[in-house]
Amino acid sequence: MRITLRSARLAGAAAAVSVLGLGLSACAPAAPANPDVDSLGTIKVGALQTPAGDILAWVEENLAADTGLDIEFVPFTDYNTPNLSVSDGSTDANLFQNANFLATYNEASNDSLVSVGDVYLPSAAFYSDKVDSLDELEDGAKIAIPNDPTNEGRALLILAAEGLIETTDEPTTLADITDNPRDFEFVEIENATLAQSVPDVDTAFVTISFALPAGLTSDDAILIEGSDSPYVNVLATTEKLEDDPRVAKLLELLTSDETADYIDETWGGLVVPVK
Repeated sequence: MRITLRSARLAGAAAAVSVLGLGLSACAPAAPANPDVDSLGTIKVGALQTPAGDILAWVEENLAADTGLDIEFVPFTDYNTPNLSVSDGSTDANLFQNANFLATYNEASNDSLVSVGDVYLPSAAFYSDKVDSLDELEDGAKIAIPNDPTNEGRALLILAAEGLIETTDEPTTLADITDNPRDFEFVEIENATLAQSVPDVDTAFVTISFALPAGLTSDDAILIEGSDSPYVNVLATTEKLEDDPRVAKLLELLTSDETADYIDETWGGLVVPVK
């Protein structure tokens, strides 16, 4: 299902025109709000609803029209299909992954998608119903972590930085744990369902795209990833569209001061804009 972010605004205007007018408008390209600005056309962007979809909606409603760009948000609920959608041309770009994830995808699928720039850090966190800090974890505690190489390594590196385990320099799987002195039991779970595992384990590492829809907040987190994390989400597209003016304009809007203020005000530090 594809959702056009401007559809609600257009619906009100459509009610006032004749049936003939409706037919003609359906075939006409969206005009920029500012008549002095040339229309760049529509860009279809795949993303998870939160926070990327919310950010795209805000940019569309508040910034895009005056630049001649029309943003069509295509929602996804997992990390597996947004890249495939860009590759097959169903979407023009996506906003859901960090550069590491993109590189891993390209290598595994023999693809060549590219990042055109950093946009925001979706902080991940360890959440728990049972303890208030990682220090309170008992020996043998059950820890749920993502089963994709990028986010699994991300979780392991945080635990290693806290001195709870030791790993190789660039861990991606449990095999990269070199020392587990407290015999923690690690459970690998699909990222999209990790939030639901929180009651069943001692702590779970959940990325914000799935934490927020599940109702998890900073109050539930026992450790939030620092703002210096390298896992910044990027705007990705194909090599063919890398220099497309629609992509360039979208990146400009996503990294504007106005968008940064919106991100800060909406998520209060859990999502960190690139400035």
